[in-house]
Amino acid sequence: MNKSGYMNTSVQEPPLDYSFRSIQMVQGTSNTPNPSLDSSLFQSNSPKILHQLKDLNKKLDLVTEEPRTGLRPVRYSKSGKSLTQSLWINNNALNDLKDFNQVVSQLLQHPENLAWIDLSFNDLITIDPVLTTFFNLSVLYLHGNSIHRLGEVNKLAALPRLRSLTLHGNPIEEEKGYSPSLPHRQYVLCNLPHLTTFDFSGVTKADRSTAEVWKRMNIKPKKVRVKHDVL
Repeated sequence: MNKSGYMNTSVQEPPLDYSFRSIQMVQGTSNTPNPSLDSSLFQSNSPKILHQLKDLNKKLDLVTEEPRTGLRPVRYSKSGKSLTQSLWINNNALNDLKDFNQVVSQLLQHPENLAWIDLSFNDLITIDPVLTTFFNLSVLYLHGNSIHRLGEVNKLAALPRLRSLTLHGNPIEEEKGYSPSLPHRQYVLCNLPHLTTFDFSGVTKADRSTAEVWKRMNIKPKKVRVKHDVL
């Protein structure tokens, strides 16, 4: 199933698409040169060097990147911010989401309405808690990253409207005891019961039933401490 198969009423606007841009960091606008570069280079008048420096800065600053153009134009507010609810940063080289909130606020007119984030095929090793601050998020693509702990999924339980999630192609598939259907899939459904699609597959009643059984068998209830009156 392709991306259009996941469209719903909350993500009908064309996405702000920054895919395949070699972006290494999500960083807010800054005029400060990369400190790792020799400052003397910035005094050079060589067109080749200036071009290389421009490319390096673009990699570090998502805000200065030009989004891809699609079949339908992205609409913008009078302030120059996008009115979309979908942000695609897939197929880049991100290993963290530093300043993600700041960047989203700079790009979108209504960042609180962000409903679809595509971070697939990057180098993320964890699910950053910043993603859980977008309470209207309904579609999240994280496949093809470097997430190695299945427990990272628990963070997403804070997203009440999350319906579609992808995680395949991460090292969690190699975690001991993993299988494509059980317990990996059931573990995710136990922690995110509102999902309707997971790893490009619809969640069936049988999936939910099996997840509930697996949850009862594998998750021990918390012990309740009983207070005793002191005589």
